[in-house]
Amino acid sequence: MNFVGHEIEDFKVNAYQDGKTVEVTKKDVLGKWSIFFFYPADFSFVCPTELEALQDKYEDFKQANAEIYSVSEDTQFVHKAWAEASDKIGKIKYHMLADPAGKLARMFDVLDEDAGQAYRGVFIVDPDGKIQSYTINNMGIGRSADEILRTLQAAQFVRKHGDRVCPANWKPGQDSIKPSLDLVGKL
Repeated sequence: MNFVGHEIEDFKVNAYQDGKTVEVTKKDVLGKWSIFFFYPADFSFVCPTELEALQDKYEDFKQANAEIYSVSEDTQFVHKAWAEASDKIGKIKYHMLADPAGKLARMFDVLDEDAGQAYRGVFIVDPDGKIQSYTINNMGIGRSADEILRTLQAAQFVRKHGDRVCPANWKPGQDSIKPSLDLVGKL
């Protein structure tokens, strides 16, 4: 199934964030850009490297009016225990969503039912709750926080400048393209 342009469904989940347990709903993610970052499990191997890389870029995401929501099939209590046990995870300030029943993982179609874990999915959701970009990796393939941020920035640029598109490796401040018949065959 293609998720681009699809609006996310209503949801309500518990989360761990910076020493507290909180509740996160669809209403909470509307009005800003959101990164839903699925990973297989707490207390694992590739996952802490990814979550730490996102934390290292968290201020850049916030400056881009985006919030990060990491998601695994663990509870908020396991997230808390992991944060207390790991220096890498302990410094995370963004929401760590608890999805032990797999509702979010099923909604985004990233749940490996047999393993009871989520594949490594990244979904960039616009302020209206519509998915603008997504990637899904197998469980052993880590992702790049820099590329997620770059893709977010390109999605924001295209939303703001609907008559322009972003070429490969585009970054803010670089030239974009205004599609026209004059460019056909010249790029």
